[in-house]
Amino acid sequence: MKKVFISWDNSNIFIGGKMAASEIEGEDACYQLRLQFSNILELARAGRDIECAIAVGSVPPELRHVWNKMEQLGIKIELYERGSDSNKEQAVDQALQVHMLRKAIDYNGTPGIIVILTGDGRGFLDGVGFHADLERMHKKGWGIEVIAWERICNSRLKDWAQKIGTFIRLEDYYESITFRDDYDGVIRRSKPLTLDNRIKST
Repeated sequence: MKKVFISWDNSNIFIGGKMAASEIEGEDACYQLRLQFSNILELARAGRDIECAIAVGSVPPELRHVWNKMEQLGIKIELYERGSDSNKEQAVDQALQVHMLRKAIDYNGTPGIIVILTGDGRGFLDGVGFHADLERMHKKGWGIEVIAWERICNSRLKDWAQKIGTFIRLEDYYESITFRDDYDGVIRRSKPLTLDNRIKST
C-alpha cells in the first residue's frame, strides 16, 4: 500500500469551517467553531501509513494551543509571521509547495499519495500555486487527494482532482471534524468519524 504524505493549510480549513458553521448551524456557530484535529487527520490518513504530515500557518500567540494540539498528533508545524502592514499570512502557500516538491524529488520509494487539505487554487492560469505543483507530482506517478470545503474550493482544482484522483468534501464530515465551544464550555461535541464512503486514490 502506498504511503500518505499530508500537507495541511490550517487557516484555509478553519476559515472554510467557519463559513460552513454559519450556514449549517447559524451565525453564532461561526464564532464557536473548533476543529477536531484528530478526526481530520484520520480522514486524511484513511487507514493508511503516514510517511509525513506537515501543517503551516501563522504565529499569533493566542493560537499556540492550536499548534500544540496538532503537534501532539505527530504533525510537523511550520509557522510564519503575518505581514506588519496587511496582518495577512505571508509565504504559507509557498512553504507547503516547497515541501510537496521536495517530496516529489527526494523520495526514493514508490511515489505515494499526496493528500492536501486546502481550497486554494490560485495561480492555476499562471502555472503557479498548489494546482500546478500537484500536476507535476501527478505526472511523476503520485496519487492526488484534495480535501477541502467545497463552498470555498477553487473550481478548477476541484474538477481536476475529481478527474485524476480524489476530491473529498469536508461538508460531508462536518459534524465529525468540528465541535462548538465558548467560554461556558462545549456546546456541541464532534460525532465519531466514519470512513465507509471515503474514496481513496491509487
